[in-house]
Amino acid sequence: MAGFGARPARILIAALSGVLAVLVGSGVWIAAQAREEQGRAGDRRAALRAAGAHAKNLISLDYKTVDADVKRIIESSTGEARKEYEATAAKLKSTTVENRVVQHGVLRATGLVSMTGTTAKVLVVADVEIRWDGSKSPPQERYYRWSMEVTKAGGVWLVSKAVQVK
Repeated sequence: MAGFGARPARILIAALSGVLAVLVGSGVWIAAQAREEQGRAGDRRAALRAAGAHAKNLISLDYKTVDADVKRIIESSTGEARKEYEATAAKLKSTTVENRVVQHGVLRATGLVSMTGTTAKVLVVADVEIRWDGSKSPPQERYYRWSMEVTKAGGVWLVSKAVQVK
């Protein structure tokens, strides 16, 4: 009889061990999924921040600080966008200094359109007031809307394409 009672106990222990293994496995899977989603959420936030910062760089120029301003534009971009900004940097600097341009911009909104892997499409809305130091011309207000492609390069999100939209 003693041998007969031990068998159901072994079966019960094996069944409980199996249930425990399934629960532990499920917990590990759920935790991995949560970490992955946190990573995606972090990437979404970082892509939005990168597009917003780049837009702010584009609309914040001052003839007194133009070298640093243009450097920020270039540093917040990558790929074709960066090449374009580098190619036009000298012209932007000279025009800004010659005309004594002072631009102060305000970022109004960013919105994520799509994200796949290391690329995101972001819509950006910003307004800017432009004045010309020493000029009697009244300041001008301009409203910018961009569709920006943001790419994760070397662990950092940078703008790889910026197109104005209406």
